[in-house]
Amino acid sequence: MQVSKWGNSLAIRLPASVVKALKLREGDDIEVVVEDERVFQIRKKPGVKAVLRRIRQFRGKLPADFKFDRDDANART
Repeated sequence: MQVSKWGNSLAIRLPASVVKALKLREGDDIEVVVEDERVFQIRKKPGVKAVLRRIRQFRGKLPADFKFDRDDANART
């Protein structure tokens, strides 16, 4: 892959094999995660339907000993 100038930014063109493996389409959101100085991952962000499906899996399934602590939740670190 080659880095190219695109306006004030830099861009790379994804090879067809990556597009196919991630099932990407124009307009999809992706994440680029830097793992090391010269290593990164490209991930397709889940769509709204996938996120809602995951949320529904956890609905009402908190551990029996779970206790909500408002002060802990609002603590600023």
